[in-house]
Amino acid sequence: MHAIAAVALAMFLVVTGVMHFLAPGYFRMLIPAWLRRERFLVAVSGAAEVVVGALVLVPCSRPAGGWAAAVLITCYLVSHVDALRRARPDRPRLLERPAGAVARLVVNVLYIAWAVAVARSAP
Repeated sequence: MHAIAAVALAMFLVVTGVMHFLAPGYFRMLIPAWLRRERFLVAVSGAAEVVVGALVLVPCSRPAGGWAAAVLITCYLVSHVDALRRARPDRPRLLERPAGAVARLVVNVLYIAWAVAVARSAP
């Protein structure tokens, strides 16, 4: 079971990382405006996700990869907390409303827990 969770996390990270380059507009809109340099941040975070996913995939680097994934995903909390701060009930997109912003935050915390579980269970 632990290997399945690790491989699933690795694939999730790699696919999401590649998507940063295939659909950068979506990821740019997730970055708080005050951070600026959206294109650069999307590219760097996408590359980081691919590298971290590869680390998680290889059993001997899985613990380091799991912890790196937890740290990387924790960095994304900035975006999710900012979205929650700016959320309004009258916004057209669900992710821009309070319920959607809370859901993003909760899912992100679950991703962090997943990464920590992979890191701790690796031999």
